[in-house]
Amino acid sequence: MTQEQSIFSGLRVVDLASYIAGPAATTILSDFGAEVIKVEPPGLGDPYRLFYATPPNPTCERNYAWQLTNRNKRSIALDLKAPGAADVLARLVKWADVLVTNFPPNVKAKLGLDYASLQPLNPRLVYADITGYGAEGPEADKPGFDITAYWARTGLMQVTHDAGSPPTLPIPGIGDHATASTLYSAIVTGLYRREKTGLGSHVTTSLIAEGAWAAAAWIEGGLNGARLHGQHDRQSPPNALLNPYRTSDDRWLLLVAVQTKDWPGFVKAMNLPALLDDPRFSDGKLRAANSAALVAILDPVFASKPLAHWKKTLDEGRVIFGVVQIAEEILHDPQMHANGIFVPLADDPSGATKTVNSPVQVGGVRKVAPTRAPRLGEHSLDVLRELAFPQADIERLCAAGAVAPESAG
Repeated sequence: MTQEQSIFSGLRVVDLASYIAGPAATTILSDFGAEVIKVEPPGLGDPYRLFYATPPNPTCERNYAWQLTNRNKRSIALDLKAPGAADVLARLVKWADVLVTNFPPNVKAKLGLDYASLQPLNPRLVYADITGYGAEGPEADKPGFDITAYWARTGLMQVTHDAGSPPTLPIPGIGDHATASTLYSAIVTGLYRREKTGLGSHVTTSLIAEGAWAAAAWIEGGLNGARLHGQHDRQSPPNALLNPYRTSDDRWLLLVAVQTKDWPGFVKAMNLPALLDDPRFSDGKLRAANSAALVAILDPVFASKPLAHWKKTLDEGRVIFGVVQIAEEILHDPQMHANGIFVPLADDPSGATKTVNSPVQVGGVRKVAPTRAPRLGEHSLDVLRELAFPQADIERLCAAGAVAPESAG
């Protein structure tokens, strides 16, 4: 399917964001055909261009992180502080249907990038921004990353490691990509409102709000006076049937057997009939009260057979579980490939180079085949010409350092 046949064909987007969350939201728009112009500072560009080479990210010669988050886009290198840059920005705003930024509120105000400054230039603009800690309060201007504002601040980091072990880092972007999907939803909501009213709007979200939403099932309990449990202790958990177990080949599976009606089926699958007669486990409350004892029984049983045995046994017994997959299994997971979660790049004829698809699907609609992410300033001159800058003005902007043509990046 060509871009002209896509849902967002003709939708114009200015990506004035860095790193992951904001750019990933515009990537989803681009997957459905939107035209996205990414604005980067001259020199090194978006710092995210160098992210793939930073430990502990996987080592690779290809800039896979940049490709993932900036496919399908065009790049203009624009120094927002240089003379003449304001005119370029104004024309981009007038050109755009959507503008995405993630500058802190004080920086947006200094650069004239806040909604109040840009809205008069284009009343139909959907202005979308992401902050780390929200637009209000004492930390509104504090820089936020997903591992700080989303992962650590909201308690997710505290509850996702076992008791007695220190907190650990998640995969980079774990909160950014979730937040990007939320911002995409906000943008689409703003566009729908514009269809009804003819007016644009200011839509926003934050990493801290997204983290709280991710952890909302427990945070909501706390807000209602519930007693929150401490860290999960797999040897003495609140529920031994919702717990990870190690197999004989040093693999892990997550057991999600249900406490009540599925108990007999689980016991049968595990070939542990004596458990049905053990008074410590005769009902759900007793199994919870004696969870440590149940783990002590299950641990050596799971440790006696390899993962392949337990996958077959638990599947046949209709016991719910999940395999803690390793990298090789993830990359070749047939379920992910069958559902188009991994898709080839359009400009790789061999189809060998693949990228992770965005998670939004619309029935009967094919997405734009992902193309190569832009080099820094690759489209600077083309964009200026499309914004109707005369050649003499383009030369002045380049000479003043406001705009830079293509450079390696």
